[in-house]
Amino acid sequence: MNLKNKKILVTGADGFIGSHLSEELVRTGHNVRALVLYNSFNSWGWLDEAPPDIQDNLEVFAGDVRDPHGVKEAMQGCDVVIHLAALVAIPYSYHSPDTYLDTNIKGTLNILQAARHLDIEKVVCTSTSEVYGTARYVPIDEEHPLQGQSPYAATKIAADQMAIAFNKSFATPVAIIRPFNTYGPRQSARAVIPTVITQIASGQRVIKLGAVHPTRDFNYIKDTVRGFMAVAKSDNAVGEVINIGSNYEISIGGLVELIAEIMQVKVEIQTEQERLRPEKSEVERLWADNSKARGITGWKPEYGGHEGFKRGLTETITWFSDMDNLKKYRAGTYNL
Repeated sequence: MNLKNKKILVTGADGFIGSHLSEELVRTGHNVRALVLYNSFNSWGWLDEAPPDIQDNLEVFAGDVRDPHGVKEAMQGCDVVIHLAALVAIPYSYHSPDTYLDTNIKGTLNILQAARHLDIEKVVCTSTSEVYGTARYVPIDEEHPLQGQSPYAATKIAADQMAIAFNKSFATPVAIIRPFNTYGPRQSARAVIPTVITQIASGQRVIKLGAVHPTRDFNYIKDTVRGFMAVAKSDNAVGEVINIGSNYEISIGGLVELIAEIMQVKVEIQTEQERLRPEKSEVERLWADNSKARGITGWKPEYGGHEGFKRGLTETITWFSDMDNLKKYRAGTYNL
């Protein structure tokens, strides 16, 4: 599919990945409508930080994916929908699981229903590596069993299955992209990489964290954005689930050591009980097999392997260390 002549709706365009994706789509000449969460401040989230030439070429629609009528209105006249809007914080899903059901499951259903009735040409639904739970084998391919080890993961499994059901039941042209742990500028401090960087950049040398033994496959934001665009363009992606990951595994403890090395400091890790997941809810190991993405879409990470990861971390550290950016975060404060 050639996206150049298509009207593209990005839901969750105000968030971390959504804002980067929306900007890159505009930057590369695409026609973008950005669905941002309605709020009384008239904020577009991270799109408020976008350069004027990007903002001037964005059509912004304020609404809520939980509202089926607003969703259908937002999708009117669009050819392609890239659906990212979701609640993603795992700790908050322990606290308020109902909101995850409404946003992640019902919100996705609203997108799919509208796509069906409006004859949308392509829907890309965003999954997460958390649906796999602790790896039963590595690297994790798309056939790996799904394990809902948190309320968040359970709602994303349900949303994925709804998307697959619409594809099978109604031939809705849906592709599911499953990014592994994305990191980069603008990420919430609820995630581990910004948590570590902001504490160090604020002068702290005793870093407060949860478990440090689990491993993750971190994917730099530029690679994730390229993955979304590749899946959206690929006709062969319809009806498929596609991992987007770096195929490089590192422990949280090893991650902290690498960040400290790049920032040229010595740190001590202090484990805080409130930052620990319940024992059976912790996902112990994630490591992506990205061969399907390579085969179907031609995508491959440009920030893969140890050196690529170090390069992505360096770019991320540079952004967070800028005082104008750092002051947007409450370093050391635990964010649910």
